[in-house]
Amino acid sequence: MLTPIRDPSEARFEDSLRPRKLAEYIGQEKVTANLGVFIAAARARAESLDHVLLFGPPGLGKTTLAHIIAAEMGVSLQITSGPVLERAGDLAAILTNLEPHGVLFVDEIHRMAPTVAEILYPAMEDFSLDLVVGQGPAARAMRLPLPPFTLVGATTRAGLLPAPLRDRFGIVHRLDFYGPDALTAIVRRSSGLLTVNLDVAAGEEIARRARGTPRVANRLLRRVRDFAHARGEEAISLDTARYGLERLEVDGFGLDDLDRRLLVTAIEHYRGGPVGLRALAATLGEDEGTLEDIYEPYLLQLGFLQRTPRGRVVTERARRHLGYPTVQGDQEDLFPPEGR
Repeated sequence: MLTPIRDPSEARFEDSLRPRKLAEYIGQEKVTANLGVFIAAARARAESLDHVLLFGPPGLGKTTLAHIIAAEMGVSLQITSGPVLERAGDLAAILTNLEPHGVLFVDEIHRMAPTVAEILYPAMEDFSLDLVVGQGPAARAMRLPLPPFTLVGATTRAGLLPAPLRDRFGIVHRLDFYGPDALTAIVRRSSGLLTVNLDVAAGEEIARRARGTPRVANRLLRRVRDFAHARGEEAISLDTARYGLERLEVDGFGLDDLDRRLLVTAIEHYRGGPVGLRALAATLGEDEGTLEDIYEPYLLQLGFLQRTPRGRVVTERARRHLGYPTVQGDQEDLFPPEGR
């Protein structure tokens, strides 16, 4: 329920709620303000926009910004993802079919094969493709010109991008978690598009538990709407919003069952840490990458978890939220009574 990863089954809902222009985009004010300047300048010069790299946790609007960039530039948009581009020929076919000044959006660009990424270097810099035609002694190199284009890359792990590729992006922006005011505005906008009556307090409650992520906020809104319909209510009240969120096991900080199990496991099995991510993943029976990319960023943002050279450490704030004594208490009191 709270995963910020895009679910293909929800694609039509997300697309219907997606803003189409920069003026409609809520939050990330510094990013959108700068993009507005760069887009206006590129259009005034009748040039393609410089290549754009967007990075940050999933669900914060990187794909939406790629659509907006293409719409604001008045050009076509081609969409692909890093894992799909297995061979250099796959990328070459896409690049040669781009329209002049078109936008190519590559999601999860950090997962692109190194041989494919190397094709991008001359394409991004000189708008040309270096190809090898033939095999053996008869092989020859050929340079194929490309129309000017804009590459928009999105990644949750910018550090995994090869340095030569990362350095070729002229516009680099990090997307951060949204504040409660921005999320409340997003929930109210989405409720209008879904024709859902929503009390002001109910919208604020949903936003507060949405983990700072618009995708999660919209998902919670749709599920709370179901609880309101089941209760026979025409509008989502604060009471219904709280009831639905409690049924979904989303607490006041936006933590779900796995968040709490991660913290409880670190406290009860490893005395609050430091504990390595691999040990935590093995104890929980979860994938190490899932914990690091999906769950850790929000817990770090809340101040519930800390990264240290020796491993992860649960903070006193997290202990208080879960009802555990702080580390200043007696050692035998670090573990809760049976059944807590």
